[in-house]
Amino acid sequence: MVNIKIDGIEMQVEEGTTILQAAEAAGIKIPTLCYLKELSPEASCRMCLVEIEGNPKMQTACSFPVAEGNNIFTNTPKVREARKTVLDLLLSNHKTNCFKCSFNGECKLQEYCMEYGVERSEFEGEKIDYPIDESNPFLRFDPNLCILCHRCVNTCEKIVGRGAIGTAERGFVAHISTPFGVDWADSTCESCGNCAQACPTGALTMKRHKPYRVWETHKVRTTCPHCATGCQFDLVVKDNKIVDCLAADGPSNKGLLCVKGRSGSFDFVHADDRIKYPLIKNKKTGEFERASWDEALDLVASKFMEIKKQYGSDSLAGFACSRSPNEDIYMVQKMVRTCFGTNNTDNCARVCHSASVAGLAMTLGSGAMTNPIGDITKDVDAILLVGSNPEEAHPVVGMQIRQAVAKGAKLIVVDPRDIDLSKKATIHLKLKPGTNVAFANGIMHILIRDGLVDEKFIKERTEGYEELAEIVKEYTPEKVAKECHIDADDLVKAAHIYAEADKAPIIYCLGVTEHSQGTEGVMSMSNIAMLCGKLGKSGCGVNPLRGQNNVQGACDMGAQPTDFPGYQKVANPDVIKKFEDAWGVKLPTEVGIHATDVFPAAIEGKIKGLYIYGEDPVVTDADTTHIIKALKSLDFFVVQELFMTETAQLADVILPGMSYAEKEGTFSNTERRVQRVRKAVDLTKNPEFDIRLDTDIIIDLMNRMGYPQKHMTAAEIMDEVASLTPSFAGISHERLDSEEVAGQGLQWPCTSKEHPGTPIMHVDRFSRGLGWLYPTTYKPSKELPDEEYPTILMTGRILYHYTTRAMTGRTPGLMEIEGKSFIEINEQDAARIGIKNGERIKVSSRRGSVETTARVGDKVSPGETWMPFHFPDGNCNWLTNAALDPICRIPEYKVCAVKLEKI
Repeated sequence: MVNIKIDGIEMQVEEGTTILQAAEAAGIKIPTLCYLKELSPEASCRMCLVEIEGNPKMQTACSFPVAEGNNIFTNTPKVREARKTVLDLLLSNHKTNCFKCSFNGECKLQEYCMEYGVERSEFEGEKIDYPIDESNPFLRFDPNLCILCHRCVNTCEKIVGRGAIGTAERGFVAHISTPFGVDWADSTCESCGNCAQACPTGALTMKRHKPYRVWETHKVRTTCPHCATGCQFDLVVKDNKIVDCLAADGPSNKGLLCVKGRSGSFDFVHADDRIKYPLIKNKKTGEFERASWDEALDLVASKFMEIKKQYGSDSLAGFACSRSPNEDIYMVQKMVRTCFGTNNTDNCARVCHSASVAGLAMTLGSGAMTNPIGDITKDVDAILLVGSNPEEAHPVVGMQIRQAVAKGAKLIVVDPRDIDLSKKATIHLKLKPGTNVAFANGIMHILIRDGLVDEKFIKERTEGYEELAEIVKEYTPEKVAKECHIDADDLVKAAHIYAEADKAPIIYCLGVTEHSQGTEGVMSMSNIAMLCGKLGKSGCGVNPLRGQNNVQGACDMGAQPTDFPGYQKVANPDVIKKFEDAWGVKLPTEVGIHATDVFPAAIEGKIKGLYIYGEDPVVTDADTTHIIKALKSLDFFVVQELFMTETAQLADVILPGMSYAEKEGTFSNTERRVQRVRKAVDLTKNPEFDIRLDTDIIIDLMNRMGYPQKHMTAAEIMDEVASLTPSFAGISHERLDSEEVAGQGLQWPCTSKEHPGTPIMHVDRFSRGLGWLYPTTYKPSKELPDEEYPTILMTGRILYHYTTRAMTGRTPGLMEIEGKSFIEINEQDAARIGIKNGERIKVSSRRGSVETTARVGDKVSPGETWMPFHFPDGNCNWLTNAALDPICRIPEYKVCAVKLEKI
């Protein structure tokens, strides 16, 4: 520690602290233009100059470390004159058309010029009139307003990790540019907008900023509604309409956003095609007709109760929405259990990450990510990334992984495709789709053979080692290499990198779970971590990146046929009694059926009535023909939705819902962090809308079906959750909004109002006691290529859209960048069939056919293809196989057999 004095304030700071950091600690404001807190200082703008007693030169506060006995002055006449000169020089080559600039009122250059009394420059720059680049759908770059602070360049290169822009030329002609000066739209830019938010002037702005000025708006802090990273941002509201979105410094996003979060999170809220009032289908015409709330709710309640009386409780089912708040989900499962009288409730985790919930619960005792995002990306030695493409599916996590690699972390990518992170990987194991268990057993074989296991950890904290070790004996590198189509030496190197690293997390996603052996794939990931003792400590763990914004919360809240909230088992009589006492009704004790089993049950006539809140299985579930047939087989079908989705079109009644921006609540992100969702706009003020809160609709239905459910706010619903769920006992809206939590959220388990939450799971012991080293053997996928269908199809997500595009598809800029279906084909296969890049082709499986556009290259291996499922002009789920994992009932999206044909 060193003793210093700043503006007369004596203080003690850690050696190496900069003057700027010390001033901030003392509450003294020093102006900066180029400084970025997350990076080493550039000290290029010179606005932070200060005086140090005895030092002949002024120093930049952002870069100069304090020393013992420093007496620092931050606001002397000499300092102010120096800063005034800096501003004078900056203005010499800067257009001052401030009234036209969309940043008028929030421009740092303007603010400092006003503070230091600089109205015009005493100098004359060249003032070259550079053309404005508006080629990007979201970004506008005016070089004439640029002060070359490099905040945008440093943000893109060192924080986002993309490096899409840099500085060209020198002197007065120096300017920010894309590589080789191509249009912004043609560069490697991801349109995330983090550069624009870093810009202190109006040089680089989001085009959305043009129609408003900051003093006309207010901000509402909330949580992103897309992937489960849980990014915090501020919705900017003007006249009851969301006009912009700004990144906030949340615990998982650290001030970053992706293109979907920044630009695809609010257009849909105000979309013209929102469902604005209840609709009942006219059975004679097949058309939907407007109804009053009383008409719609009376019909829904009476029809469900008629079916229950005639066919029994288990003839009904209800699905919650993994994109809605926890409070909504809790009420859906409560309605199904108390009113329908069945445990036939589920959510879309069933088709993405139910394998994580089931697999990790079996091996570790808790089906959730073990470590926080920041912990597994900031200070790690290696990362084992399996079946995950975070740059596109969880982009802000991808940005943080790029930062980790730039700082020296070794990256092992295990993926059938050449994802972008493969280029940065130390090793890319480009394995055959569906061979994850073989790969994992091969890794474990090497760990045991080469003495890389943590024997103390295995002995003290696990069980089942002997049986597992016996099974993996036969998975030699050579055998696994042949099965997985990878190099045996690379497999050995990967095992050594992971095992020998002090901090090495396993991060995985749907490439592990969406298989007929998905649950065992997940358990294999935990086996690897346990063998190396890499659980219960920082920078390690087993970390599934959950797909949607609240798919973790949907499982937490009990929208599962096997579990009440908090994973309390339906099969446990004590759990049943607790909820019966709390809810005041006899509850079903039989485990319900999974969502993926509801559809065949509907075709068989066993399920007669179905309530779906906010899901679109016609688009998202495997084998679309099968799903449509199931929904048409129902006696009565109700959808609660924002838009007329393909699923909603088949409903008997549609109840209009509210978006995340219109309600209060919470989301639980992938790292178990419960964060607030806050109301930004009120569309009930619009006379066109006759909509209600989703929880009010559910409560109304419950009462009409005979259950006396009192009206509750979202905060009161969370209080009820906490009263019944030990892992949520310390979580409430009041606490999440308090200074104590300070926008950081709370990670469950949070067992009391004093409990700080649990960032890292399984520190001293596993939730189940001893961790189970689950023994499993590799089994091939259910449908492999043959002579008729010779090619493997994989499916996934892309950067610019989310799931069904119900939200992102209503942002024109996203559709401009990527708006149509495509299929990736290996160039060898394309040459053999005679398919050219960009050509429309036919893709067929045993379940259906689609037409799509060929993208020919080497991202996929010969005999393999890949498609996104976002686009209606070629939705790959008409092709995918509904073969189910026997444990968690998840479909095998990642492997099915197809044939490719020229049109």
